[in-house]
Amino acid sequence: MSAEPNTSAIFDENQESLPNSPESLATESEASVTDEVKTVTDQAASSEGFSLLGGMTMDALQEEIDTLKQQLEEQTQQVDAYKKRYISLAAEFDNFRKRTSKEKEELETKIKGKTLVEILGVVDNFERARTQIKPANDGEMGIHKSYQGVYKTLVDSLKRLGVSPMRPEGQPFDPTYHEAMMREYSDEHPEGAVIEQLVRGYTLGEQVLRHALVKVAAPKGAEPNADRSEATSTPSQQSV
Repeated sequence: MSAEPNTSAIFDENQESLPNSPESLATESEASVTDEVKTVTDQAASSEGFSLLGGMTMDALQEEIDTLKQQLEEQTQQVDAYKKRYISLAAEFDNFRKRTSKEKEELETKIKGKTLVEILGVVDNFERARTQIKPANDGEMGIHKSYQGVYKTLVDSLKRLGVSPMRPEGQPFDPTYHEAMMREYSDEHPEGAVIEQLVRGYTLGEQVLRHALVKVAAPKGAEPNADRSEATSTPSQQSV
């Protein structure tokens, strides 16, 4: 008799080799569900731990964040206000420094001017001596050269201090720099022109130390004598 095949063993072997059997599918499904449950549980635990962080809820944390944002905004506004105030104070200080420096320069110029005006009288005396004294011999010429050397040294010192002599001859009369002492009727010079400087004027930078005393030209036809002669001749002509 021939041996019968073991069908149960074959069935068991085939059953183990089937990957998608109902039992294996059930096992995999249970494992998947278990993993999902574990994941959800972990997330819940994590969320619960986060919500209890520092004993604060999400609403409390959001409120704290809003408070900090508001404080930051207030501090930023305060810093901006301090910056504007600093810029304003810096501008005011710069203007004060410039104004003080200008006032100091003006005061120094004023004091220097008062001192130099007193020295100008000495310069005038030297210039008069130079034009009026005529040395007659070698001894007088030596004396003349000596005091003219002193005069030159004095003039050079005034130039270094910023003093400049005026030279108004031929220029239009300007009351800012000139003071009219005489009028001369002339056809050779335009009306209002300075003919001669009687006493020299000086400036210190833009400041007038002393006005120049000048002789000013006037039109010759405006002479008072000419007016009187014309007035006396007119009736005689009319009578003729």
